[in-house]
Amino acid sequence: MPAPTPSPDTAPNLEKHLSERVRNTPPSGIRRFFEIAATMDDVISLGIGEPDFVSPKPALDAGIRAIEEGHTSYTSNSGIEELRHLIAGDFEDRYGLDYDPEDEVIVTVGCSEAMQLAMQALVDPGDEVLIPEPCFVSYEPAARFAGGDVVHVPTSVENDFQVTAADIERKLTDRSKVLFIGYPNNPTGAVLSRETLEDIAELVVQNDLFIVSDEIYDRLVYGDAHETGHVSVPTIDALRDRTILLGGFSKNYAMTGWRIGYTLAPEPIANAMYKVHQYMIMSAPTMGQEAAIGAMRDGQDEVEEMRQAYDERRRVIVDGLREAGLPTFEPQGAFYAFPDIRPTGMSSEEFVQTLLEEEQVACVPGDAFGPSGAGFVRCSYATGLDDIREAVTRIQRFVHRHGTDNG
Repeated sequence: MPAPTPSPDTAPNLEKHLSERVRNTPPSGIRRFFEIAATMDDVISLGIGEPDFVSPKPALDAGIRAIEEGHTSYTSNSGIEELRHLIAGDFEDRYGLDYDPEDEVIVTVGCSEAMQLAMQALVDPGDEVLIPEPCFVSYEPAARFAGGDVVHVPTSVENDFQVTAADIERKLTDRSKVLFIGYPNNPTGAVLSRETLEDIAELVVQNDLFIVSDEIYDRLVYGDAHETGHVSVPTIDALRDRTILLGGFSKNYAMTGWRIGYTLAPEPIANAMYKVHQYMIMSAPTMGQEAAIGAMRDGQDEVEEMRQAYDERRRVIVDGLREAGLPTFEPQGAFYAFPDIRPTGMSSEEFVQTLLEEEQVACVPGDAFGPSGAGFVRCSYATGLDDIREAVTRIQRFVHRHGTDNG
């Protein structure tokens, strides 16, 4: 006999059972416009931060081989030993960093899990997490889900979207505990200079802070940043033992669906993260780990080919946006352009909504990435060159039609 349908008087108030931290966390500001775009024809998406490339062939071959050979069981909690050694060796080769693959490297389910592990390991309720913004949309929820209080640290295009020691110092209180940064930056494409990081290091030591550094785009740098090389946070004196470094294969290696990330941290911190990882995840996907081994061993040429392709796309989209009358910061990392749309007189949301409706080009409002993003939009160039050229043509037509305050 079917259960009776509850009357309005007896139906439970399900919302009251939700935790306050979840109720108070808004949905991702990235997704809404793409749900609309999915219902439209002839849409060019400059929104999703996902490479349009297929994973390197050595990764594909290794993943397929793992399945065919029946490698479908759990791995070690912290990840396949060979992969951990490869990750540690890569950071030693590229940056001169010395991490013990047995005790200081954890393979995670994407960089997203690594982020959650860092916050759970470091943050108690009421601790303040300083987050320079604009920034990736997941930083703030990760801190809040751990019980932390988020303190926004604004950055500006006038300072190339680099956060400075002075910016951070203005926001410090006696509850400040963690500085959560991400460079090369999503959404701006900014990078941090060594000089800026050295100033930040002094402040971090003086105030006994800990850094969480998201460096998932570390191989995707261009122009001057490529010539000098990405500056990894733990290479700065005094920061190696005050930093959790987050990384992964999704962006650099075009391996988003394999869900393989990692974290590098000093042993006592790594041990704390390992506890959370054991109970939350057990281990990252076995086939994904095998694919990552293949990518690291034999896929570097393809990674460089992708970087060069992004660099060409970067030049096309930045030049095209500037020609449209939109001042556009010169991105030196990741795969995003961040044009200033204020000359149109529109808000970020109005610009994105109208552009989608009139020209079928999907972007993301800049303020989805924090208050400092107001007046900007994020345009990903992780899509094909032909689509980028067509999107730029449509944007130029759109801006010309609506006009700008400066002409």
